[in-house]
Amino acid sequence: MTPPANDLLVLALPKGRILDEVRPLLHHVGIEPEPDFDNPKSRALRFATNRPDVQIIRVRSFDVATFVAFGAAQLGVCGNDVLMEFDYPEIYTPLDLGIGKCRIAVAEPVALSDGDDPARWSHVRVATKYPEITRRHFAARGVQAECIKLNGAMELAPSLGLARRIVDLVSTGTTLKANGLKEIEHIADISSRLVVNRAAFKTRHGEIQGWIDRFQEAIQNAA
Repeated sequence: MTPPANDLLVLALPKGRILDEVRPLLHHVGIEPEPDFDNPKSRALRFATNRPDVQIIRVRSFDVATFVAFGAAQLGVCGNDVLMEFDYPEIYTPLDLGIGKCRIAVAEPVALSDGDDPARWSHVRVATKYPEITRRHFAARGVQAECIKLNGAMELAPSLGLARRIVDLVSTGTTLKANGLKEIEHIADISSRLVVNRAAFKTRHGEIQGWIDRFQEAIQNAA
């Protein structure tokens, strides 16, 4: 029997690479998605689990924070890049899960980087999906950042004249190199966090704290 909707615990998970990394943690805390979750042809976004009181939604990484902040999901997993960009006060972040590690960096064409000194910039035009992070980073040292918002294909911006520089996630640097770009400035280290809706944490404290404890144990076992 499915419990009433207000008794369900909804866990928001991001699509893509992070999902693969979070699966062992889910197994350890005792959450197993229904078989359709692993069906690459499935168009479903909401899934039952082995626990009648827990459901999973699979959404874009940027949307995990929104679903949790507005209470549509009580728990979620998302990178602190998303948390830094949106800075939702409704979200409590109790755990760094230690997965999805990468960094946010400034990059520019290799030819431009020779002799370029970011410390001397006063104005910069940047293509990024992180306009708030970018503006705060440059404003901290008095640089005016003009941000062009893109949701992907950031590496194309310099070669097509959209912006000479980009701010994006960098893991190995292979994609930058393949597009003739070079990382020139580090902004922040990124990893995925367990996020909790603050209101739900107050009204369902015992239940949600129990899940936090289980994830904490999973992290320790994975170390």
